[in-house]
Amino acid sequence: MPSTSWETSNNRVLLVDDDELYLETMMAELEDRGFAVRGFPDGPSLLKQLDSASEADALLLDWTLPSMSGIDVLSGVRDRGIDVPIAFLTGRALVDYEHIALNRGAVDFIDKLRGADIIAQRLNRMVVGSRRRPAVAAAERETPLICGPLTLWHRNPRIEWRGVDVGLTLTEYKVISLLVANAGKPLTYRAIYDTMHYAGFMAGYGSDGYLVNVRSAMKRIRKKFLALDPVFAEVENFAAVGYAWRRPDNQGAG
Repeated sequence: MPSTSWETSNNRVLLVDDDELYLETMMAELEDRGFAVRGFPDGPSLLKQLDSASEADALLLDWTLPSMSGIDVLSGVRDRGIDVPIAFLTGRALVDYEHIALNRGAVDFIDKLRGADIIAQRLNRMVVGSRRRPAVAAAERETPLICGPLTLWHRNPRIEWRGVDVGLTLTEYKVISLLVANAGKPLTYRAIYDTMHYAGFMAGYGSDGYLVNVRSAMKRIRKKFLALDPVFAEVENFAAVGYAWRRPDNQGAG
């Protein structure tokens, strides 16, 4: 079947995947199913073609991309005011990744192993849904919360430190959001654990088993911040109590 013209198609898809063989194969499979497809090997090459992104009916992003992660590409597209429906196409179908993708504005999270027929069906659903959805006005774009060098978005949950996405999981995002909302105030291990799960949730060994889980979570979170900033020290530990986010100096003590 000849490829569908981009200019005349009602099913225009952008596909970003760093696996050259998979990219070429999936482009051909989707074109055989009536889609007009343009492929890109990474995020920066896509973002250089903003006209294509604004014209597309759907965008398929590989989760793991070189130089710029799929999540960062999603943020880059949205920050440029482009509201194309976005789905992640991944071989890493973990629930935590799916939560992150959907909470940051993706409309689907598709396992590559499902094959071209399933991917095409999900794409058709995305395209039809986007035609029914009113465009998001620029005025509705979220103003993030700023707390010192930290920037926090609620609508499409993500956290940046000095302008770089920290790469937190959804659970880690919830923990930092809680600490930042109470900057300067120590929060108990139990309060943090309830935020990670739900009030009264129990895991680990014994009635205080959650302490180990909270300490482990905070260690992982600190490690991600330290990878971006070796002198990061905003998360303070209060022995036998819990943790606090250091109050920015410009907020004062009141």
